[in-house]
Amino acid sequence: MPTVKTTTKKTVKTARKPASKTTKKVTLDDVWETMRELQELHKETEAGLRELHQAHKETEKAHKETEKALKETQRIVGDLGNKFGDEAEYTMLPGLPEKFKQFGFDFGVINRNRKINNDEHDIHAEIDAFLENGTQAMAVEVKAKLQNSDVDDHIKRMEKLRKYADIFDDKRKLFGALAAVVVNEKSKNYALENGFYVIEPSGEDVNIIKPGSDPRVW
Repeated sequence: MPTVKTTTKKTVKTARKPASKTTKKVTLDDVWETMRELQELHKETEAGLRELHQAHKETEKAHKETEKALKETQRIVGDLGNKFGDEAEYTMLPGLPEKFKQFGFDFGVINRNRKINNDEHDIHAEIDAFLENGTQAMAVEVKAKLQNSDVDDHIKRMEKLRKYADIFDDKRKLFGALAAVVVNEKSKNYALENGFYVIEPSGEDVNIIKPGSDPRVW
């Protein structure tokens, strides 16, 4: 029996050509519209910058006013502190020479607001009250409220006084005292431990407390 050949036809698909994109034609109106949008954006940006600048100016003004108010407050507080300190000196210092006699001192002179300035040796100090005689002297510092830092400062002050006295061959023994309207126990004990006399209010008078050990001599 004869062999029959079967022939398979292949279908060839024709590839479609991509559709060409239609390019939109830019008209003059489109250009003007874009320019108007840019101008509007520019105006909005300028307005925003002006507002930001104004806010910055107002902030600077507020900052300056705050600084001014702060300085005025500091001045007022400083004035009140000085007046309070002056009042403390006025009420606590006058009777000290007589009161120190109970501790064996005989001070015939009390100098208020004594200042020492020696540029050559860089010695500068101010003492609220300086009680003295021929062999001894007592440097008294007056505070509204006694703090530990006041004790530390007075130690440095006493060291300066000793150095200053040595320059002029002043052999007198130097003692120190701290007076305050408000004295808490912690600062009082700290002052006493460092060899200072402590002067505090007692009714309408003042009370002088001697260090537990011998007072420190500079």
